[in-house]
Amino acid sequence: MGNRQPPVQQAPPAQKLRLRYAKRGPARFTSHRDFGRALERALRRAEIPMAYSSGFSPHPRISYANAAPTSAASEAEYVELGLSEVCDPAKVLEALNDVLPHGFVVLDVAEAVKAPLGELLQASDWVISLAGAEPGVLSSAASALLGKETYAVERMTKNGMRSFDVRSAVVSLTATDDETLLLRSIHQTPLVRPDDVVTALRALDPGVPSQALLTRLAQGPMGDAGIGDPLR
Repeated sequence: MGNRQPPVQQAPPAQKLRLRYAKRGPARFTSHRDFGRALERALRRAEIPMAYSSGFSPHPRISYANAAPTSAASEAEYVELGLSEVCDPAKVLEALNDVLPHGFVVLDVAEAVKAPLGELLQASDWVISLAGAEPGVLSSAASALLGKETYAVERMTKNGMRSFDVRSAVVSLTATDDETLLLRSIHQTPLVRPDDVVTALRALDPGVPSQALLTRLAQGPMGDAGIGDPLR
C-alpha cells in the first residue's frame, strides 16, 4: 500500500458573490474558456480571496451559467464566486474592472440568493442585426416563423448533428427596423441559440442575410412583467 495522504478538505466558502458582466467590442470573439482564464488571472491580480475546492487538484470556486456563444456580444453574462473571506461587493466590482482585459466589464456584484443561478436564467433578450436585409424581409420572415406551431433546424454540436425546435423557444420576435430583430427566447433543453433562429428565418426566406451580429441585452427569470434581475 502506498503512503499517499488523502486530499486536504477545504473549508466551505465564507461568502458567495454573483457577478453580471459584459462582453463588448473585440471581446465578443473570445471563447468561454478564454474568458475563464482571463477571469482567474484578474481574480489573482485583484487579490480577491477565493475559496478552493477540495481534492488533489484544488481549483477556485467559480461557477458559470449559460454563457453566450463565441462571437456574440452581451450585457448580461453571469458567474458565481466562492470567497474565503467576506468582501464588499462594490469593492470586488471596482477591483476586477481595474484588471480585466479590454472588452470585459463587471456591471453588478451581489450576494448570492438561495436559488441556484442556473435555475434563475430562464430567458434572454437578444438583438439580431442583419446588415443588408431588404426592406420588409425580416418582418415577413419573423411573421412566418411565429405562424408555425413547430419549426426545427439542425446544428452540428460536439455530440454530432442535433435538431432544435426553434419555434417552441421563441417568446417574441419583432423587426424594429429593416435590418434588426429583437428576440425574446426561453432557455430549454436543448438550448435554442439566436443563430438557430436566423437559420430558421433563412430557411423560410432566403433573402434573410446569413451574417448576423448578436447581442444579448438581458438574461434572467421569466415573469409576467418580462425578464427579471437574477441578482436580486
